[in-house]
This record gives sequence, C-alpha cells and structure tokens, in this order.
Amino acid sequence: MQGSSSSSIGATASSTETTTGSNSVSGVITTTPSSGPASAPATVLTLQGAPPPGATVGAHYSFQPTVSPSSAGAKFAISGQPAWITLDTSTGALGGTPSAAEEGTTGHIVVTASIGSSSTSLTPFTIQVNPAVTVTPTVSAALSWIAPTENADGSPVTDLAGYRIYYGTNAADLTSKVDVSGAQSTTYVLKGLNSARYYFAVVAFNSLGLDSGYSNTVNAALF
Repeated sequence: MQGSSSSSIGATASSTETTTGSNSVSGVITTTPSSGPASAPATVLTLQGAPPPGATVGAHYSFQPTVSPSSAGAKFAISGQPAWITLDTSTGALGGTPSAAEEGTTGHIVVTASIGSSSTSLTPFTIQVNPAVTVTPTVSAALSWIAPTENADGSPVTDLAGYRIYYGTNAADLTSKVDVSGAQSTTYVLKGLNSARYYFAVVAFNSLGLDSGYSNTVNAALF
C-alpha cells in the first residue's frame, strides 16, 4: 500500500485520503506554523515629586523624585540645570549649594527616568535662588537690684508684687520694659539685645500695679 505522509514539529496538520480498492492514490496535508512566545509589554513608568521652588545662597538644596512602579534599574538624566546642581543618575537625587552669583530664577529644569525603552519626565520646573539670610548676633544683660523695705513716706513695704525693668539705648527715652513678678525676685537676664550701649532702670510695683520711682540709671556697652 502506497500513500503519502508528513510530520511537522510545532505545527498542526490535517489530511484527507481517498481509496479505491486496495490502493491509496492521493492525500492533501496542510500545516499552520506555530507562533513564538509573546513579547512582554513595555513597563509604564511614572515619575513623581514636587521640587522645592526656592533655594537660599549658602544653604544646601535637595530633591528626590519617586519612580513608580519601581526605581530598580532606572537611569536618570537632567537638562536645563544650573552649574550648582548635580544629579545622581542612579537614584535621581539632585542637590547643590548656590552661591551669591546664582541669585535669581533658574531656567526650566527637566528630570527624566528611563528603564529600557520606557521613559518619563517631571514637568519642567524652576528654582528661585534667594539671598543669604543675614543673622544679627544678639547679646544679653544680667541685672540685679536690692528689694525696697520702705515706702516713700517711710512706712514699711507690705504689698510689693514685683519689679519693672525699663531699658533702651537712650538714657532719656527708656521705652522698652519687662515685668519681673515676685517680691523676692531681684535678678533678671535680658536676652536677645542687639549690640549697643544700653541704659537700665528698675521700679517696684505693688499689688495694684502702681510703680515706685525709678532707681538710679545704669548703663553698659553690650557687644
């Protein structure tokens, strides 16, 4: 008996056969090639974060964006940045310290993350570089006085409630004041004063809030 046959690997086949008597005279075989493994879809990246809009001369600036679904294998790039900003291409962290020469607004900065053929970028942003903060040093003044024992009329003091310190940089104009509660309080430290020569005077006050006369005025140069 003669016939036709076929085999294929990774294919499907179908056949029809007609017989007359004892002989097989014809056959038709069709094949359909198998498809290869499906390619993996491209990773969809999302880059998020809000870069600080301002920086200060002499102070370190930093920003760390976040990559979703994962930063594993991501590479980062930056464009439009000023010279004082650097980027870690492995983590996306950027930072730097501007100098006085960089005061003002930067150009538009773009940070991009990519994994394979997928990439995404932050919305372009700028940074306003502000002048350095000037901190004026302050000084303190330690004051002490003797508690009064008599009123102006010679009677004993019985309702002393506390003291009021008057001070300023002009002996004739002591406009600043601070209250010290308690008859037994005879010392006080004034803090946060700017460097200058200051004048001080103390008065006592009673439970009604009435002041005595000024003590003698003392002064000191505080620097």
